[in-house]
Amino acid sequence: MSLGFFAGEDPEVYGMDEERPDDEYFMRLALREAERAREHGDVPIGALVVRDDGEVIAAAHNERELRQDPTAHAEVLALREAAQALGSWRVLEAALYVTLEPCAMCAGAIVLARVSRIVYGASDPKAGAAGSVLDVLGEPRLNHRPEVAGGLLGEECGDLLSEFFASRRGGMI
Repeated sequence: MSLGFFAGEDPEVYGMDEERPDDEYFMRLALREAERAREHGDVPIGALVVRDDGEVIAAAHNERELRQDPTAHAEVLALREAAQALGSWRVLEAALYVTLEPCAMCAGAIVLARVSRIVYGASDPKAGAAGSVLDVLGEPRLNHRPEVAGGLLGEECGDLLSEFFASRRGGMI
């Protein structure tokens, strides 16, 4: 199965990778992590860093409300944890799985950490920086460009976010 930014688009146009056998498994772990964010009133976004050999070296979820920190996005927290586990700020030979397309801040951190592959669930038409609003991850002038695969379990990831925001608006979707 091919993953694309939008239904029907050819992933080769964007240099995206084909889905790999364990991608769904790891995205389901990221979804489980996203659920944890709801426990403290944060937007349910989860992220996982997985080495190319399949070892999960970091898992995180949004903690902006919990920490009162605007940078406490799931991706940033997962990258910090991965860097600590590796003993290096370079998170090489690893994939980051995240339930929502990274924003500009997170995409910048992904580039700086030299993550080799990003797999995200739902697209973010308001703040996505992997092709929806901006394409930080594919910017040719930057020193690193990871492989990007978007849309894996996108409906499930999007539903989790929609339910969260509907509950905050009093049930209106």
